[in-house]
Amino acid sequence: MLRYRRIFGEWMLAVGIILILTGCGSGKAEQYGSVDTAMGTVVSQTLYVCGDREEAESEIAAVMELLTRLERQELSWRIQDSEVARINALSQKEAEAIQGQENAMREGMVVPISPVMQQTLQQIWQVSADSGGALDVTLGRLSRLWNLDALSAQATEISVPTQEQIRTALEDAGYERARISQETLELPPGMQLDLGAVGKGIACDRVGEYLRSRPQITGAVVAVGGSVITYGQKPDGSPWKVAITHPRKEGSYLGILSLTGEHYVSTSGDYERYVMVDGVRYHHIFDPSTGAPAHSGLCSVTIVCDSGLLADALSTACFVLGPQQGLALARSYGAQALLVEEDGTVHMTDDMKEIFIAQ
Repeated sequence: MLRYRRIFGEWMLAVGIILILTGCGSGKAEQYGSVDTAMGTVVSQTLYVCGDREEAESEIAAVMELLTRLERQELSWRIQDSEVARINALSQKEAEAIQGQENAMREGMVVPISPVMQQTLQQIWQVSADSGGALDVTLGRLSRLWNLDALSAQATEISVPTQEQIRTALEDAGYERARISQETLELPPGMQLDLGAVGKGIACDRVGEYLRSRPQITGAVVAVGGSVITYGQKPDGSPWKVAITHPRKEGSYLGILSLTGEHYVSTSGDYERYVMVDGVRYHHIFDPSTGAPAHSGLCSVTIVCDSGLLADALSTACFVLGPQQGLALARSYGAQALLVEEDGTVHMTDDMKEIFIAQ
């Protein structure tokens, strides 16, 4: 018997009073909220805007448009015109062209990439190297093999891949086999990128850039699935409150983060997208060394730092590494980290203890 649950991730955003005088000249900052979907997940916005409702709704719509554009033009491997999908298509086309050729070279093909994609991949590759490959976005073939995202809440069965299928899916994977240079990516034919492990964090970075360009927005909390950005301040000056979902008690919180100013928060957990088969939990966070869902003893990792991409990347890498190595990696980046073991044991960096309030 199989049980499947899909949880986009939970969060709690504590908000201040609705109408308070702020630094908006003689105007007032009002609180506006929205819950919508983008990038395959729930997007929650709480904005404090100096202006009327029409202006605030325009800002909310602009954030949603930003996220939609990011997915469609850059990050999605499913949408044909996105940059990642284009890279994957060229890679697959080359692999098919040399299929069956005994002496065909599979060491590298060069694909042009945008300056933005170059910068993004360089940041990802750095975390991959620093984590010993615990983070690897070249596992596109593997993630499609497992296909956990495609299961519906009513699913009653799943076909667990065989070791041979996993081995085949990993043949053209491995971040260390790709090279990033001036607006080009050299990769083995057949390699498939999947930026799902960092996409929500990248989205929060873009939201942060937008918020900083809008002086009429004095404060905000925006959650894109399990990734959150806090920005500016509430009119009453109180901290932003962001909850960490309890990984084993549905509908409960492990604790609350109390944050002031701009921060990026990302949580990776085995409770978000998973399926139970004969008592074994198969979730969406893969261990690149095995090609299977990671079983490092952890069930949840939360990272707080000054970059959305980095928070997302580190939460995944630390989850795969396990408690001790995960903490060491987070500390090496100066990030605040909270790691929860399957038996409920909680590990935190010292600076995380200063902002975390257990429930």
